[in-house]
Amino acid sequence: MSQQVVGCAGLHGQQLCAKVTVEADTPPSRTGVGRGEGDGRGAQVLVVESEQGAAESLVQELRRHGYPAESVSTGAAALREYQGVDLILLDLDLPDLDGLEVCRRIRAANDVPIITVTARSSELDCVLGLQAGSDDYVVKPFGLRELMARMEAVLRRARRRRPAGPVVTYGPLHLDSGKRQLLLEGRLVDLTPKEFDLLYQLVSQPDVTLSRRQLMSEVWDDDWSHRGRTIDTHVSSIRGKLGSSSWIVTVRGIGFRLGHP
Repeated sequence: MSQQVVGCAGLHGQQLCAKVTVEADTPPSRTGVGRGEGDGRGAQVLVVESEQGAAESLVQELRRHGYPAESVSTGAAALREYQGVDLILLDLDLPDLDGLEVCRRIRAANDVPIITVTARSSELDCVLGLQAGSDDYVVKPFGLRELMARMEAVLRRARRRRPAGPVVTYGPLHLDSGKRQLLLEGRLVDLTPKEFDLLYQLVSQPDVTLSRRQLMSEVWDDDWSHRGRTIDTHVSSIRGKLGSSSWIVTVRGIGFRLGHP
């Protein structure tokens, strides 16, 4: 059985409606992710790190905290070994391939959670990492507690993936959550997983201004940090891919709402 929920917003003299079709009893879109219960412990982690000492130390700590972990030291090895793991911790400075390229290749084929763990600390580096498909970005040196908290948040999001089936239409936008696909006037638009989730939140509630805290909670499952310009980076990228900054309106001091070009 399916249920339709319709929300409308008046913009620029037009009435645009978002129609959500929810199919009942549909399976999750992700399988085999986050085998550990509760806080994520028990999830299989692949550490991609070129420095042997750092890799061994991190793997040892992860195992001590209940995460079965293995490491590889090259991008080529990561591309061979990532299948079947629950989470990837990816360094960007690898001896054979740039970590961003490794991230893009994995993301093109799989939605396994990826946390970039790197010494590249500029805002541009963070933007490029997120745009490549990373779910989170941690700068070295890092505290183990913070890294594990971010791992647990990413794994929680993976476990609670929205059921396949909900479809949202708003004007020329058509988002299919089951296929993780966005069509704009019938044209396929390539979004990263987080970009899709953020836009889905806005399109499914077209008459609502969503606060930054709401978006961090719903998209990143994170209520405890502001995460710098994470949301702004993703919003900017979505606007560029949709071809107009007017698609997402910044409401100063509050957050964001859906607009129209």
